[in-house]
Amino acid sequence: MKQAFLITAFATFMALPAHAACFADYKAKTDDPLRLHYGIIELSDAACSSASRAHTEAESRLQQGGWTLLQILSTF
Repeated sequence: MKQAFLITAFATFMALPAHAACFADYKAKTDDPLRLHYGIIELSDAACSSASRAHTEAESRLQQGGWTLLQILSTF
């Protein structure tokens, strides 16, 4: 019984799709005081499908921390 359970659990695990994370590297700034920042942010899969979506998602998340997005350098 234990062996059947392990085989079933292993088969279920192997059938799950692999999740490939999507990241973007970016440049951002704050104005008072002036600070520049380079960082990497994890994006949703939908945001990785286009540059404008990546920019919009990163911009909204960075604004919550008081940063202004200057540029998305690349997505990977």
